[in-house]
Amino acid sequence: MKRFLSLLLVLTTLLLCASGCQVKLQKFTDYSFDYFDTVTTIIGFEESQESFNKNCEKIKSWLSEYHYLYDIYTSYNGITNLCTLNQTQGTTQKVDKKIIDLLQFSKELYTKNQKLNVAMGSVLSLWHDYRDFSINNPDSAALPPASALKDAAHHTDFNKVIIDTVNNTVLIKDTDLTLDVGAIGKGFAAEKVAEMMLENDMEGYLLNLGGNVKIVGERKDGEKWKVGIENPAGDEENPYLETLLLSDNMSLVTSGSYQRFFTVEGKNYHHIIDSQTLQPAEYFTSVSILCEDSGLADGLSTLLFCLPYKEGKQIVENTSGVHAMWLTTKGEKLYSKDFKNYIG
Repeated sequence: MKRFLSLLLVLTTLLLCASGCQVKLQKFTDYSFDYFDTVTTIIGFEESQESFNKNCEKIKSWLSEYHYLYDIYTSYNGITNLCTLNQTQGTTQKVDKKIIDLLQFSKELYTKNQKLNVAMGSVLSLWHDYRDFSINNPDSAALPPASALKDAAHHTDFNKVIIDTVNNTVLIKDTDLTLDVGAIGKGFAAEKVAEMMLENDMEGYLLNLGGNVKIVGERKDGEKWKVGIENPAGDEENPYLETLLLSDNMSLVTSGSYQRFFTVEGKNYHHIIDSQTLQPAEYFTSVSILCEDSGLADGLSTLLFCLPYKEGKQIVENTSGVHAMWLTTKGEKLYSKDFKNYIG
């Protein structure tokens, strides 16, 4: 559930030589509100609006598949999705391989650090319900009771989720355990869609799923994409903490406390919950992760948001190709090694 990187894009014109003739490519942009409850932006260079629209239709159809499969709030006729799994604990369900792939990837990350746990649904749903109620009823805003959170935390063992990669089945053995892939689902979907785009010769595109930015192939004019990391202070004169120059299939994901929250007795409570304290993490205002794998960037941005700086920095330094920037609650920017090399 990463909120809202802002894009700074330089409008350029690309001239390519094809069969001895010059073909002018234009930059096109498409917006959609249909996927993952956020704004999806697709930007690319093509010869015509028709060519761009044709590619966008394919991209959107792929995004749509992941959106329906990874939805934890709504079930759909003819689809066994994550919502279905959350409603059928204790029974073995045949699922699409896209769900198997996501859960397998999530379990690999969980094995490395149990603070990144998509089996936290029982806890996160309590915060979700109290957040919705409090936003709609500010005079009666309240926090989830500590006792209820503690009880829910007894049902968050990812090892109780049995994944059969041969038969493509999932069994949730704990009937009170539910899945919530908000910390990884968008990024994982973006990475898989980018892979399909490359397989279909759709290069030189930028995908932005509500702030999860994925570069797909090299930009066709040889330039780099300018991507801004949003300033949580909302400063109109300084809207970006940093502006990065990205290419080569890189991904940039930011987790922050400043977009989704509710207020109780004058204090804001955001949506990124520490699995140990069962409360919103309070180490940082935002954490940005830069690496090639969008799913990994999505997961690590949430994980590092819930860890002290030294511990998070060690994870970054021990993970090849990963770079990070932290914004402390006091407004100080901290960087991992080589992150500044991408600042333009």
